[in-house]
Amino acid sequence: MALSSLATLHMVIMSAEFFVGIIVNAFLTIVNYNHLIKSRKLTPLPILLLCIAVSRLGLQIMLVIQSVCSVFFPLDYDIYIYNTRMMCFWMFFSSVSLWFATCLSAFYCLKISSFTQPCFLWLKFRISKLTLGLLWGSFLVSVANAAACLRLDVPENEDEVLGNATLRVTVSVQSTNGFLLANLALILPLAVFVMCTCTLFISLYKHTHRMQNGPQSSSNARKEAHVNGLRTIITFFCFFVSYFAAFMANMTFKIPYRTHRFFVLKEVMAAFPAGHSIILILSNSKLQKSFRRLFCLRSKG
Repeated sequence: MALSSLATLHMVIMSAEFFVGIIVNAFLTIVNYNHLIKSRKLTPLPILLLCIAVSRLGLQIMLVIQSVCSVFFPLDYDIYIYNTRMMCFWMFFSSVSLWFATCLSAFYCLKISSFTQPCFLWLKFRISKLTLGLLWGSFLVSVANAAACLRLDVPENEDEVLGNATLRVTVSVQSTNGFLLANLALILPLAVFVMCTCTLFISLYKHTHRMQNGPQSSSNARKEAHVNGLRTIITFFCFFVSYFAAFMANMTFKIPYRTHRFFVLKEVMAAFPAGHSIILILSNSKLQKSFRRLFCLRSKG
């Protein structure tokens, strides 16, 4: 079957996102795994980054499988992709990736913010010990979300002619609503993301106002930490929202295969696991140095 220019462009974009994502997520996996083995301690940040990288690898594989099937096997796309097993895996990797990213943002927020309320201080001083529990909780919630989809029937399809191919388009409103409701649980990590971003904004404002007459060096250092943390979380938030919107649009099962809208949704979703991990590396000086050494990019001098 000859590929259209739209399908060819889609495969080029998806391939680029896939290979970039595989490189950065594999790098994060190896570096943080080695750190944990050498230190023999369950330090929170390496564990968070390791869990995020592994979940992103799984999510990327799922998205690439979907793109390959949509381009090369469009007539059987719903057979290969919209079956109970594949949908369950996709739901799991989508949920766990978003939850792990939310745990990381909460970790950054608690470590950087400088509030003095008793509840906030209690969380701030215990977040390192609570990290493992949060990760396990995120994993179990994602398993439960995926398991809920096992009881749902993938929407039945009817044939629709699009161009020269007969493509199956979903029509079951009840089944579609079931999948959408099952994934509304992802609004909770989105809400936590918003809270973390607002908390850092408020903390930065209060710190700037409080330290205007204080030591300039310490004030600048603290402000820089706030700005860097805020920039990182806002970038995470943009990727999060774009993936969530594209994912929920895809869950309506009403976008015909191999159309421009269908390909754009897949490309937006694939940008999340790759782009998020790139930001993680760029926002961490140690990871930057390790990445440059690995790919011989160390600057001269």
